[in-house]
Amino acid sequence: MSNVFDLAKSHPRLTAWLVLGAGMVAIISYEARDVGLLWGQWAALIVATIAVAGLCVWIISWEDDESEEVAASE
Repeated sequence: MSNVFDLAKSHPRLTAWLVLGAGMVAIISYEARDVGLLWGQWAALIVATIAVAGLCVWIISWEDDESEEVAASE
């Protein structure tokens, strides 16, 4: 269990991407369960959802980068 926490501390953005992606895939799978998608469509939907989660984490990290630059210049 300690290894999981060490991984989360050393790679917070990757951990956030994994957690957010898993949550988004769970929600989209639950909501789209009765739509009648084919296996290829499910795969495309899941890949797109994980990509959106990665973009969300990347955009949120822009603020972290800016605050690090301000702290380094002071």
